[in-house]
Amino acid sequence: MRKGNEIAKHFAGNNVDVILYAVEKSLDSYKFNLLHCKQTFISQLKSGAMGARTIDEGSMDEKSGMNFSEYMAILSGNTDLLDKAKLDKRIAALEGERKSFNRDRAISARKLDEAVRTRDGNNERISRMGGDYERFTTTAQRDSEGNILNLIKLDGVQSSDIKRIGSALQEIAKRTNTKGEYKPIGELYGFKLLVKSEQTDILDSTKFANRFFVEGEYKYSFNNGQIAMADTKAAAMNFLRALESIPQLIERYQKGNEQYERDIPTLQEIVSSVWRKEDELKQLKSESAALERQIQLSLTPPKDEKPEQGEEQSTTTPKVSQGDESRHRHQEPTDDTTSATSITVRQVASASDNTHLVRPTYTEPKQVSEPKPSRGFKL
Repeated sequence: MRKGNEIAKHFAGNNVDVILYAVEKSLDSYKFNLLHCKQTFISQLKSGAMGARTIDEGSMDEKSGMNFSEYMAILSGNTDLLDKAKLDKRIAALEGERKSFNRDRAISARKLDEAVRTRDGNNERISRMGGDYERFTTTAQRDSEGNILNLIKLDGVQSSDIKRIGSALQEIAKRTNTKGEYKPIGELYGFKLLVKSEQTDILDSTKFANRFFVEGEYKYSFNNGQIAMADTKAAAMNFLRALESIPQLIERYQKGNEQYERDIPTLQEIVSSVWRKEDELKQLKSESAALERQIQLSLTPPKDEKPEQGEEQSTTTPKVSQGDESRHRHQEPTDDTTSATSITVRQVASASDNTHLVRPTYTEPKQVSEPKPSRGFKL
């Protein structure tokens, strides 16, 4: 590694080609396929774009298409494992399909709600803008050629001269600061004329730009509300041009609604659709559960047979005769010989009818070097 790094320094840009070798028609193809499956699984897991958190290791044999799980199931001699593996794979595929279906249906439902809401809003805008334009066309005055007259009235300007009005509008644009509020400055055919100051930050300085509007049901503007500062006539025509542009706004909303009218039926069909493989998935799950129980039963070791209730359980208990029992009791060793002797005399006295008893003499027990093994008794 160290030598390779030293050699790599001599290449231009310190770039070295890394070459991977693989053999055709061998397990190398399976290895790269497995790496690809793992990378896809990790990517889907991180992005949440997968139906189930399972990974298929791919095919080990490119001819038969069998993977390691299938080979192990066949070699074990129990085909239930193979059948369950296939069922689980089909169940995982169907659950992934169902999850994708539900996700797409939820997305379509949101798009449907948005499309219906936007369409209804556009229809309301079209209706209200149509009312403003109808009001404008009915009250507007025209000249002999049919052109609408610009009968604008500005507050503080008594003249109807277009150039003087345009000059007054340019002065308002330069010096007025409404601090973000709409300020009325006049009227045109019953529509209010408004100006609004908007703050703009340029580098370290703060400047104000004034925009002009005509207020009806909505606030309309021409040239984004900016008036011409070089031409007084064009500045005076700004509000009239804003009212004349209402049909273009209505047409724009109508075109948007045409697109929504084509999309809404398709979205409604998707939202109302039902996944048709639910019964198949339930059937596969029941079959998988049955195979699981069968596999568990085959793996459970057999339990010992219990005797029947009617069968008698005989137990052999040895019977001991009275003589053997007394002989056995006398053969038991005692630590206190005197105590044993007195108990024997007392028992004899209690059992005898005579009142005169002969006191037995006490003899010392003989010392025994090795204990003799006790003799057993036959039952």
